Amino acid sequence: MSKRRYTVLFMIGATLVNILLMLVVFFICLILINLFVSPESQAAPILFALTFLVSIAGSFFLYSRLLKWATNRFDLENKLVPLFGRNRKRK
Repeated sequence: MSKRRYTVLFMIGATLVNILLMLVVFFICLILINLFVSPESQAAPILFALTFLVSIAGSFFLYSRLLKWATNRFDLENKLVPLFGRNRKRK
């Protein structure tokens, strides 16, 4: 397989991992809200809305840390190519 195929497979896998991280962070936030905040509280709807933002920001943070670790651990800079770079033809 070529470097471009490895890159595409890596991007698909990384996207799935990012979605999974977002779901995990979202459900952890929901569990914490259910444990510590009563459903009759006026803060509950606000906290549920903040859960979306926290899950997006938390998954982005974890995803970036995971990618940095994987890039260093498996030396991915030499195995992957940029997909959306310019294809300049040199004369």
